[in-house]
Amino acid sequence: MAGELRDERFLYMISCFRPRLKQFIRVQPVLDRLPSLSAEDREKVRATALQRGEVEGAEELLRAVERGPRGCGWFHEFLQALEHGGCGMAACYVNPSLSQLPSPAEEADHDLCVHLVQLLHSTLVDSMRTVQVAEKCLQMGIFQDEDLDGIHTVTENRGNREGARELLSRLVQKKDWFSRFLIALRETQHGSLADDLSGNIGGTKDKQNGMKNSTNKETEVTSQPDYAILEDLKQQENMNDNFSSENNLLETSIGKNSVVSESDVSIGFGSVSNLNENLGQSCTSSDSDEEESRASPEPDLVLRDYQMEVAKPALNGENIIICLPTGSGKTRVAVYITKDHLDKKKRASEPGKVIVLVNKVPLVEQHLRKEFSPFLKRWYHVIGLSGDSQLKISFPEVVRRNDVIICTAQILENSLLNADKEDEEGVRLSDFSLIIIDECHHTQKEGVYNNIMRRYLKEKKKNRKLAKENKPLIPQPQILGLTASPGVGGATSYSKAEEHILKICANLDACSIMTVEERASQLKNQVKEPFKKTVIADDKKKDPFRERITEIMTEIQNYCQLHPKSEFGTQPYEQWVIREEKKAAKEEKRKERVCAEHLKKYNDALQINDAIRMVDAYNHLNNFYKDEKSKKTERSDDDDDAPAVSKQDETDLFLIGLFHAKKKQLKELARMPEYENEKLTQLRNTLMEEFTKTEAPRGIIFTKTRLSAFALFQWIKDNPKFEEVGIKAHYLIGAGHSSETKPMTQNEQREVIDKFRGGNLNLLIATTVAEEGLDIKECNIVIRYGLVTNEIAMVQAWGNMMVHRGLDLPCLKIMNFVIVFEDKKTKEIFKKWRELPIEFPGFDYAAHCPSSDED
Repeated sequence: MAGELRDERFLYMISCFRPRLKQFIRVQPVLDRLPSLSAEDREKVRATALQRGEVEGAEELLRAVERGPRGCGWFHEFLQALEHGGCGMAACYVNPSLSQLPSPAEEADHDLCVHLVQLLHSTLVDSMRTVQVAEKCLQMGIFQDEDLDGIHTVTENRGNREGARELLSRLVQKKDWFSRFLIALRETQHGSLADDLSGNIGGTKDKQNGMKNSTNKETEVTSQPDYAILEDLKQQENMNDNFSSENNLLETSIGKNSVVSESDVSIGFGSVSNLNENLGQSCTSSDSDEEESRASPEPDLVLRDYQMEVAKPALNGENIIICLPTGSGKTRVAVYITKDHLDKKKRASEPGKVIVLVNKVPLVEQHLRKEFSPFLKRWYHVIGLSGDSQLKISFPEVVRRNDVIICTAQILENSLLNADKEDEEGVRLSDFSLIIIDECHHTQKEGVYNNIMRRYLKEKKKNRKLAKENKPLIPQPQILGLTASPGVGGATSYSKAEEHILKICANLDACSIMTVEERASQLKNQVKEPFKKTVIADDKKKDPFRERITEIMTEIQNYCQLHPKSEFGTQPYEQWVIREEKKAAKEEKRKERVCAEHLKKYNDALQINDAIRMVDAYNHLNNFYKDEKSKKTERSDDDDDAPAVSKQDETDLFLIGLFHAKKKQLKELARMPEYENEKLTQLRNTLMEEFTKTEAPRGIIFTKTRLSAFALFQWIKDNPKFEEVGIKAHYLIGAGHSSETKPMTQNEQREVIDKFRGGNLNLLIATTVAEEGLDIKECNIVIRYGLVTNEIAMVQAWGNMMVHRGLDLPCLKIMNFVIVFEDKKTKEIFKKWRELPIEFPGFDYAAHCPSSDED
């Protein structure tokens, strides 16, 4: 009975002080000291901490403790794990004896000390010699060996500033840390930092009396701790309402943030971002947002040195393109620039509004949820819109009500077109002060990005004329482009590659392309090069199934007198046959139109046969002709026994009859294993090998079409060997409409990706929807199955997946090598586009700007 009561008290302490516990628990050291926790719970907690941050990991650990089962002595084990795992403050809160429970006054003092460190966070990070201070903190009993190892690792891998952030995030979780930390600073020759923290603005007299006196005096003064400083801060609290609201947030601000991934940039421990700049600013989020922020700490918006290097011109208001490898934090840089831009506008009492343009619907929600909202919602109204959004108000009204709008580019283009009409409400580019264009390499030709930028360049040209006439200018937004690679447009010569890149710059009115140069080593440590392997399938194998299909297609072409110049089974052939179908429909030539439609189906079958199984190609044709025969047959509604009446004309009879004449032979060939696709054999061997030898395998197969994605999924489902090695697969295709395959909705895409991230699925078969922009970092195997795409796709596919290994099937394609320039005399290969012999900035791109009278 006494044991049950003690357990209830222990659980009650957890429920009472849950927010505090989540601040003070470091998951891994505690897990290592909890042998009674089941392996399943242990792995779940560890995975949560790695994927979603320490705070969410601590929450999962507390849930596991609450769920049980709890054997004899379980609460003592948990207490010991907290104390010996460096989480002494957490142990004080859960001990049912209440002997070490901090008083409200002690809690307030601790929070104010944390707040003081936050106020001086940037100074500490910039000036502190991290390793020396960490080692001194270990000697003084603030840190344990595990803390020092963690700080050492971060410092070595990511630099002194990142190490300092790690030190501070651990420091504020400790018990009675403030006084001893001041002493540690003084004894490691950081007296000025100690002065700043202790409020001694003019320096200390102790410096003149030697280190010993300094240390003694510091111990004496700070044992309160720093009562006068705390009282002064408390008085400031009473004088400033904004201060009190920020203090409320401090209760959940110490642990590492769980909203965003550390792979992009480092996360500080504070809930108040850039406090030095933002004290006194009012929060623009709603009451519900504020409640949410109390329950979940907000991340600190901090850039790594290499990110700051590429951001500087944009922070000065220049139009630039930022080119960073995927996974290195391009979007985080854009968030930082956005906040800096809006803050400056606010201080200058000027209107500021930012629109972030994306080219794919899933990116709207991703950028909003993972990047812009977590960092900006306390100060600015942020909203995301796509074609799937159900708006109760017009887009212009959305723009008026919000500071940051994330939307697909087509939404903005539609509203710009409406503004040109007198009877329609729309927006103008001058309504915005900053336009951010994601995946900006698409700003070319007749793409929607380029349509928007043509308007911008037209207004810029008009402003030149207005300036000469001394008339008011049209306000123009700053332009920021983001890309992993601007590409070279398929260039095969220096001049063509240069021309392509200059056109992208001209279209975006960019004065420079920013890449990392001074901090290249830090970037290299952040974005690891994947292991690359190429598997080449034997394409010379006999393929009688394909031969029969091409014979049928030749008969149809001869019948309708259509003569293509492209090869069967290729994309150019598909484009040709679609053009012929549209042309015949326009000219009301039914014979040619219907024949073109059937040729398209046979061409699809060839592509399926080339990528997947013969039986998939056969089923594709058989299903099509079943539907055709059903549509061309009419039955009587009154008499069920009456024979069906055919509505087929001469063309229908020829086409349907031709298929049925060859159907038996095609079906037999599709069942012959000796003619099976060699690419599938290589893919099967590769999947079996990778999912057997890789620890916690998580893979994506990129394929060309929705049909092939679905057929590969079906092939994996039909093969029990894959299930034996633990493969759990699903397809991931685009949301655009297609007559061939039912598209996935945005919610369906999100559900599949969430299952993949959570481990319920470990293999995705995807079209390009997951290749550009979407962050699916949990992946460690990437297979590009039969894809020869552009250099941009290669860079993005690898970066988005943060891969450890990757494979191309069945074609030879080297991931790093972007372009091959070749002529009769020379052959040179450049690993990255920026290694091209082109100087940035300082180039003249005026000749590449659109120059028509209209634009």
